[in-house]
Amino acid sequence: MRIGVPREIKTHEYRVGLVPAGVRELVHHGHELVVESRAGHGIGFDDADYESAGATVLPDAAAIFETAELIVKVKEPQPSEVAMLRAGQMLFTYLHLAADADQARGLMAAGCTAIAYETVTDPAGRLPLLAPMSEVAGRMAVQVGAHCLEREQGGRGLLLGGVPGVAAADVVVLGGGVVGTNAARMAMGLEARVTVLDRSLPRLFELDMQFGPTLNTIFATVDSIEAHVAAADLLICAVLVPGASTPRLVTEDMVRAMKRGAAIVDVAIDQGGCCETSRPTTHADPTYMAHEVVHYCVTNMPGAVARTATMALNNATLPYVLALADKGRAALAADPHLRAGLNVDGGRITHPAVAQALGLDHVPAETALAAAGAS
Repeated sequence: MRIGVPREIKTHEYRVGLVPAGVRELVHHGHELVVESRAGHGIGFDDADYESAGATVLPDAAAIFETAELIVKVKEPQPSEVAMLRAGQMLFTYLHLAADADQARGLMAAGCTAIAYETVTDPAGRLPLLAPMSEVAGRMAVQVGAHCLEREQGGRGLLLGGVPGVAAADVVVLGGGVVGTNAARMAMGLEARVTVLDRSLPRLFELDMQFGPTLNTIFATVDSIEAHVAAADLLICAVLVPGASTPRLVTEDMVRAMKRGAAIVDVAIDQGGCCETSRPTTHADPTYMAHEVVHYCVTNMPGAVARTATMALNNATLPYVLALADKGRAALAADPHLRAGLNVDGGRITHPAVAQALGLDHVPAETALAAAGAS
């Protein structure tokens, strides 16, 4: 199969769909790789590295989209990229369609087969292609949150861990999944006072066993969220509903009640965000003030540490890219966990949570594949 890797064009996005080691592995399996010139340049992978791995370097995205049967990316296709997709072509990348009706309609109009990293599952029901970026984003959330609390950024002028004789900052994490766990770990490492809220008692038990008495675990209710948000110096929103829009757990009134100069890092912004005051931002202009609270809502947070993030993501995606390259659409029919990643196929939405979030009709993935003939 001919696999194409275009250069990412989202603002300040330097990650790349495949690193040279992944290209070499795919070439070893008999596949042909075409990579856009300078696709990995921003993170230290030059065209010569890809050519040494066996890829053909092409001058622009148009050449990649025109020739490739499978497009491997990182971020959702931008409008100019959607316009280059065609019927029967496979796209494997993060999509986050629940919060992006325009992209969903564009993919439907293109007639392509769009497989989303963030809804691929594993036998335990986890999200193996979201996990690496969730780990990165969770750890980053504390770094950027600490920066947002600096006075020059509009924050309260707090050091997360305090100093002897001065209290540490209060960090509140909504959601105890991969993002929340990594955020809590980093914040505790900086000696902040950390509270995690979650609606799963088993998950709270696991966190309590993992971190012990230095972590405060609270069952999430409207009342407990309201109280802990008001007390937070740094609020990290780490809630995820796979494929669906994030519930707005933090109301505008709750944000109004926060301390002047407190900070919110809404990691869930890719799926719409869990604060009513959240709106997407970019690495070029990452923060804004609302009700005297600093908001950081960058939709591609791991892009700031693009080399680490790319290598972590490639480790997770490569087995699935190999399956799609070896078997084509039949890989989706053969593997229910990869099939869970199918969001759009032949003009139809195939993921129920995406369809519900967008108010569109849903055709089960199995039905779509059977109708088209998975080959």
